[in-house]
Amino acid sequence: MRLRALLDTDALGLRLLGGEEELDRTVRGVMTTDLRDPSRYLAGGELVLTGLAWRRDASDTEPFVRILASAGVAALAAGEAELGDIPDDIVEACARHRLPLFAVNESVAFATITEHVVRQVSGERAGDLAAVVDRHRRLMTSGPTGGGPDVVLDLLGSDLDLRAWVLSPAGRAIAGSSAAGPALPAAVCARLAAEHLAAARTGRRGPHRVLLDGTTYSLFPIRSSGRGSASAAATASTAALRDVRETVLSDWFLAVEADAGDWPEERLDLLQGVTQLIAVERDRRDAARTVRRRLAQEVLELVQTGAAPAEIAARLRVAAPVLLPGIGAAPHWQVVVARVEWEGGEIEGGPVAQSLLEEILVDPLSAGPEPSDRIAVAHTGDEAIALVPLPAVSSEHDGPETGLLADSLLESVRDPLSAGLDGDGRLTLGVSASVHSAEGLRGALEEARHARRVAAARPGRVCAAGHQELASHVLLLPFVPDDVRRAFTARLLDPLRDYDRRHRAELIPTLEAFLDCDGSWTRCAARLHLHVNTLRYRVGRIEQLTGRDLSRLEDKLDFFLALRMS
Repeated sequence: MRLRALLDTDALGLRLLGGEEELDRTVRGVMTTDLRDPSRYLAGGELVLTGLAWRRDASDTEPFVRILASAGVAALAAGEAELGDIPDDIVEACARHRLPLFAVNESVAFATITEHVVRQVSGERAGDLAAVVDRHRRLMTSGPTGGGPDVVLDLLGSDLDLRAWVLSPAGRAIAGSSAAGPALPAAVCARLAAEHLAAARTGRRGPHRVLLDGTTYSLFPIRSSGRGSASAAATASTAALRDVRETVLSDWFLAVEADAGDWPEERLDLLQGVTQLIAVERDRRDAARTVRRRLAQEVLELVQTGAAPAEIAARLRVAAPVLLPGIGAAPHWQVVVARVEWEGGEIEGGPVAQSLLEEILVDPLSAGPEPSDRIAVAHTGDEAIALVPLPAVSSEHDGPETGLLADSLLESVRDPLSAGLDGDGRLTLGVSASVHSAEGLRGALEEARHARRVAAARPGRVCAAGHQELASHVLLLPFVPDDVRRAFTARLLDPLRDYDRRHRAELIPTLEAFLDCDGSWTRCAARLHLHVNTLRYRVGRIEQLTGRDLSRLEDKLDFFLALRMS
């Protein structure tokens, strides 16, 4: 299709700001980006959609536009949702580089433009994908009864004779064509996910070809196509590697049983179009999670601010029908806390941890995206917190084995996620015991956080710990007499308080920050705005005054408990 045709479609909300003499350019695809340098994802001929999150000031504009022009893109379309009118420096830079520029009305979603362009370009380029696009359009307008990504994959099988599956980054099957035959074994899915994540971390463009047990698979990334995603906003001021780390553990991918290295360019373009269509469906499903995430956030805020149990219980009564439709009895609840951390500490891991928890908490053998619809996950900073409902069970089944077990949660996803973390990231996870009322949620949250700290003290990139491992410390605290508590905290903390009063050394705040950062020197120093050597001096003074060693887990736990009880 040509650029001129885009202006003739009123529903796209496009307004031409420059480049009228270039409107006969051919559009070969569409790409949404807020990367400052998206060159490695550009092949030429794209309509580039951007929310302008990459632009901090006018000096960022010229390099961005020059990169697009050098890559041979067809045009740039900038959204008005964030900044209103498109800045003059963008209009002028596009004019200098003879790059047509459109403004996108804030009422029009980028996904709408993406779907329209993909449908038109694919229909013009090859008739064998036209049916896929048209069928998917009807799917998206008719709602969930249309069949989801499976419909697109079925048509890939019938029209192109391709066996294909959509997999999560943890290796769970989201969708598969009926022509694909039996479901892929879980072990194969996990290996494909590991290969996909490892390849994605290198920054190479897909498809990535993998040979497993004599069968060649081609892996196509499925990247978010909507505006306003956490990764798009974060990429405004970061390098490409950071962008990869913020999205690699949450994006789906398409696995095709074929060697794409032998395909002509037209066939590759068709499959890229399919991934864009599936990305639109993914964005739609992610938007549907908003209610559950908001419920989790509201409950979490009530719990953390010490709201009355009756108020928390009322909010849980609202959440239960959303998370467990059709179950009349009030469920039990578990809390799961996860943290994703990257070396350097400059990347917020909370959104990635949130997406991972929504995936990890689903039975790895369950297919389709719907199982995650019964999990509510909130996030703050690097931490994600899941409120997991459990159907009410009889009392004889209550006990430590009820509900989720930390040991089994990561069993099937450890290898793929380790590949995605790739030597510079960590995922740690803690699981509480099940609780039967609102009164128990605060304790369950603290229990899950303590368990995650225990997991963080272990070696490995992906670690988990459960409430059973805290019995000797956290679960017994309510039964410790007050005089014993006072003696315990005084023995550990009074030397530090006395030193702080005499020297204004802030050893107590330093200790709290050091434990909260899980003993990370760089993150703790950054939080306290100290040089690492200054931090090491303070920690050394703490150890000297107390006779404890903060490199030992037991001493860390004792300090943590003393601070909690003080």
